[in-house]
Amino acid sequence: MTSLNGSTAGRRPKNRDLIAAGLKRRHAAEKRFQLMGAMAVGLSLAFLSFLFVSIIAKGYSAFQRTHVLLDIQFEEVLIDPVGERDAQTLSDANYAVLVRNALKELFPDVSGRRDQRALYKLVSSSASLYLRELVIDDPALIGTSMQLWVTADDEVDMLIKGHLDRDAPGSARRFGAKQIAWVDELEQAGRLTKRFNMPFFTSGDSREPEQAGIGGALVGSFLMLIVTVVLAFPIGAATAVYLEEFAPKNKWTDLIEVNINNLAAVPSIVFGLLGLAVFINFFHLPRSAPLVGGLVLTLMTLPTIIIAGRAALQAVPPSIREAALGVGASKMQMVAHHVLPLALPGLLTGTIIGMARALGETAPLLMIGMVAFIVDVPSGFTDPSTALPVQIYLWADSPERAFVELTSAAIMVLLAFLLVMNGAAVVLRNRFEKRW
Repeated sequence: MTSLNGSTAGRRPKNRDLIAAGLKRRHAAEKRFQLMGAMAVGLSLAFLSFLFVSIIAKGYSAFQRTHVLLDIQFEEVLIDPVGERDAQTLSDANYAVLVRNALKELFPDVSGRRDQRALYKLVSSSASLYLRELVIDDPALIGTSMQLWVTADDEVDMLIKGHLDRDAPGSARRFGAKQIAWVDELEQAGRLTKRFNMPFFTSGDSREPEQAGIGGALVGSFLMLIVTVVLAFPIGAATAVYLEEFAPKNKWTDLIEVNINNLAAVPSIVFGLLGLAVFINFFHLPRSAPLVGGLVLTLMTLPTIIIAGRAALQAVPPSIREAALGVGASKMQMVAHHVLPLALPGLLTGTIIGMARALGETAPLLMIGMVAFIVDVPSGFTDPSTALPVQIYLWADSPERAFVELTSAAIMVLLAFLLVMNGAAVVLRNRFEKRW
């Protein structure tokens, strides 16, 4: 009896040790797993932070633009020698001569045709357009003189912002030593300043970086989103309601559901090919138009809205339906007055997420011709246009250093819109969505 109790007592500590060792291993494995998860999250945040910092560091300076102060002489003999103040004559006058004369007055020692051409390049070609607008708006300026801030050339802008290496050899930079000396003289005289770059948000595209803006792309994206939301939201909501509340459960509805789920994973360029074949080649709609872009984005967004809408409808408790039917409501009344209002926040959330995805798409728009060089800001749904992601794509392919700055700034604007839209979806879901 004593030996039996002794052997039992000897086994119990051994079992406890085995259990303790097993628990220790499991706890250690859990800690390792948690550590790996934390490291993965930290690594992802580090890469994301590096991306944001890199974009902001390259693009924040684009929100300012360098201007030059010139003493402009609105000489009547150059603008309107006849003196009739005819609108066509004022529009056709050579205002670039006024800019050149102002630069000659600042640098009277510059002689030689080559040096003078280099001097004139300090100012953007948009300066003459600015003077023409002033004179057309107020012909009384003719014969007077005034100091005006005009846009500097993109190379001057890059030099002032510190993006050009002054000590680089002449073959490695487009700006010559004389031009750098002239810029330094202007800066020391207080004739150079940086101002907020409002034309960046209001102007269309241009081959000159200092004149290029995202205004046309913003309007084009806005018009496309209007077409998309007007078509995608009612069609997607109606489809979700029908499939969830009214459609019979058979092989045909199963086939439709499978196809909708598959369409949500189809590459976006396939929708661009579909839009090219159907809307442009078959219906002969205008290429590079917000109407066609909105139709293509509608096709791409519909599966997302339908899936989100069905999930929102499924989240409504069956007791709501049973209570409505129990008090004598028809099935249509039950859906319209009770189920759909409760599912609307989830449906709107899915719509906003779909719109955010559509805003950032590029591939389908390239297929329908929205990669064209568009200078004018579109004024309608059928005008030639481009979109903000496509504008970023076009600028990223340009070799000038100033376009690198503009590309990063446009990416910042696009990311801001996407963050606002996704933030609105989160706020909408948290504020109005009910948990049962």
